[in-house]
Amino acid sequence: MNKKYSKLKAACYSANISMSIVSSLSPVLFLIFRTLYGISYSKLGLLVLISFITQLGVDLIFSFFSHKFNIPTTLRINPLLTIIGLIIYSLSPWFFKDNVYIGLVIGTFIFSAASGLNEVLISPTIASIPSKDPDREMSKLHSVFAWGVVAIIIFSTVFLLLFGQKSWQILSMIFIIVPLISFILFSTSEIPEMETPKKVSGALALLKNKGVWACVAAIFLGGASECTMSQWSSSYLEQALGIPKIWGDIFGVAMFSVMLGLGRTLYAKIGKNINKIIILGFIGCVICYLTAAISNIAIIGLIACAFTGFCASMLWPGNLIIASDRFPAGGVFIYALMAAGGDLGASVGPQLVGIVTDLAIKNPKAIALASTLELAPEQLGMKLGLLVGMLFPLAAFLLFGHLKAKNK
Repeated sequence: MNKKYSKLKAACYSANISMSIVSSLSPVLFLIFRTLYGISYSKLGLLVLISFITQLGVDLIFSFFSHKFNIPTTLRINPLLTIIGLIIYSLSPWFFKDNVYIGLVIGTFIFSAASGLNEVLISPTIASIPSKDPDREMSKLHSVFAWGVVAIIIFSTVFLLLFGQKSWQILSMIFIIVPLISFILFSTSEIPEMETPKKVSGALALLKNKGVWACVAAIFLGGASECTMSQWSSSYLEQALGIPKIWGDIFGVAMFSVMLGLGRTLYAKIGKNINKIIILGFIGCVICYLTAAISNIAIIGLIACAFTGFCASMLWPGNLIIASDRFPAGGVFIYALMAAGGDLGASVGPQLVGIVTDLAIKNPKAIALASTLELAPEQLGMKLGLLVGMLFPLAAFLLFGHLKAKNK
């Protein structure tokens, strides 16, 4: 990659690590918030929903009004939003003594908006930098996110074990260092020009293309395939397989992210033929979800959860590569629209698994079936939930098969 833009590339990587912080911080602290402040599980879950909805909203706004934004200025200012959000989030017990949850919501909203902007802008920024192999550079960028999640989970776990639950505010303030580095790097980097529709009508014209919607559907299913397992793997290992919570958290989330990062890193080093990789990835996800759902052996379930990360590793960045290659005139608009599709899948997939699991736990027929299979209702519910999660990669495989046959 051009040395002229090496600092800009580092800025994009640090921005992606900021996204890792935003996506991982609240789930790591959920039980601490429950213990220290008595916040209900439903309210804690709502923080994740607020984060996804905020990012989705930013994606959609940028999809249609990207021409209204000064992209270099937005890139340079955006890390400050992450910093402000983390400060409010960290100091919410001081700012909102009577209701800490309000501060957590405000902080989550602000740094999630910044994360949404990162999601929309970082990929096209990397794509705009001259490179011999832009596909591999895109994969490398997204691998940084996965490795960032691993590092944040391990660092947070060790930090809280050493200094106790009440040190969570210090922990979240430490993470401000990352967006601060992003701000410094972006402020001193040259940012190349990026294509974007000149007005809303240009974006609407692209939306009339069925190929665009096929790409959005593919990344929707890819986002659902990836994030459903990443968000439910810990609960699956704990409830369905009886693994202790601390190991469920470490192996469920961290191992998934390690395999996610490994897949993206390997593609960045030796990858080619992205269409084939994506199809194989969806097939692998189907097998992993099915294995996790029907297995009662802990080690097999653990391997299935982890290997889902490897299979899903290129589903999001790979579909971005395909969309940007097929619709280069769309520029930032295409990346924003694809981000919206991916975020929607990332929220719908896990939510659907949760709904199915809850329904199974309360359904008399499901309870009777659980008893017949010598399972607890929660165990059967989680397994049924993962079977539903399997439908997303299965639908994607069928979609790619249909498109391939149609193209022939």
